[in-house]
Amino acid sequence: MGFGNRWTKWAETVDAWILRVGRALSWANALLIAVIITQVVLRYAFSRGMTALEELEWHLYSLAFMLGLSYALVTDAHVRVDLFYGRMSPRARHVVDLCGSLFVLLPFVVAVVLHGFDFVHDSWVHNERSSAPLGLPWRWLIKSVIPFAFIMLGVAAVSRSLRCIAYLLGDRHGNE
Repeated sequence: MGFGNRWTKWAETVDAWILRVGRALSWANALLIAVIITQVVLRYAFSRGMTALEELEWHLYSLAFMLGLSYALVTDAHVRVDLFYGRMSPRARHVVDLCGSLFVLLPFVVAVVLHGFDFVHDSWVHNERSSAPLGLPWRWLIKSVIPFAFIMLGVAAVSRSLRCIAYLLGDRHGNE
């Protein structure tokens, strides 16, 4: 089994796992919409807002956004400047994707993960909670998602890089 087969199988397994996580967490958006509607109805129909619901909104949005990063990379739904990319050959696109992953995305991921663990640790140690009296407790819980989400993004970037390498080495199924 050559480089392409072995590593593209690993990439397929990783991508499948990330897709499952992304699909499961897409329900966070449905819950977010329900919380927003509830908050709007409470505020405008009953003149009663709830701080906990407001904070839950940004917690759910953060969860969906952060964990959606790796899903977007795997499904090729991320933002890309297509000014030149769309006119490139498939081989040149794979070189650009590989260089972007190795020299831009992965160093950024490493920096966020390394600093994210300190950020989360401080939050856990101080049992950080909302500064609002009626806000949500356990602020450290949502902050704990940061390193996990970026580890997932790093794994997705490695998967994409391996597919690009396999493609560049002649395995045309390395990155379909």
